[in-house]
Amino acid sequence: MTGVLENGRVTLEELKEKMAEFARERDWDQFHSPRNLLLALVGEVGELSEIFQWKGEVPRGLPDWKDEEKQHLGEELSDVLLYLVRLSDICGVDLGNAALRKMEMNAIKYPVKLCKGSSKKHTQINVDNSNVNGESGGAATDQGINSYIKSTSAGDDV
Repeated sequence: MTGVLENGRVTLEELKEKMAEFARERDWDQFHSPRNLLLALVGEVGELSEIFQWKGEVPRGLPDWKDEEKQHLGEELSDVLLYLVRLSDICGVDLGNAALRKMEMNAIKYPVKLCKGSSKKHTQINVDNSNVNGESGGAATDQGINSYIKSTSAGDDV
């Protein structure tokens, strides 16, 4: 197994192949069931969480962190990514395409005009104010978002 790629970038497909090769060389496929990989992933997320535990909010770029802390963070982030890529491979899920599809679904759930600058969940968009249909309340929110989507896809400006 080789180290860094020539261009310095790696795709999810290349990571998937490298992880499969890594497991195959060690005869670990027998242990890489979806359940086992998920539990390993959860454990790594816990280790990642420990890094931030008790630090409170930290600024982007982590300017006050030591190089060793950032290196440790990179290692734990990598563990999470690698288990996630391996789990998706074992489950037969194209992670890149699944992620793009999920982003498209989120763009529909969270249209810019309705949620820009807000941290509300899609079920709470316009619960406090009238929604795009002029109705109030959570039950009407999905109808309002659906109406908004239909109107913007038809070229209307709401």
